[in-house]
Amino acid sequence: MIVDDLRERLEQEPFEPFRVISSSGRAVTVSNPDLVVLMKSAVFIAEPNSDRWAHIPYLHIAALESGGPDKRARKRRAG
Repeated sequence: MIVDDLRERLEQEPFEPFRVISSSGRAVTVSNPDLVVLMKSAVFIAEPNSDRWAHIPYLHIAALESGGPDKRARKRRAG
């Protein structure tokens, strides 16, 4: 279940940033587990040092990807 997968990634030691991919294709980076709230039917993710946030229903989570935004940027430049 996606909630269990999210919880496992948030509790991982040491924490590794990851991305939540929604069914619309939007990618939201989780860079700090303290900025994530697992609610009953959705996940709330706040962006550090910003007023930006995401609210994604569990039913609309298509994938969880390892790595933060820097990793993805390196892949694009290298390929």
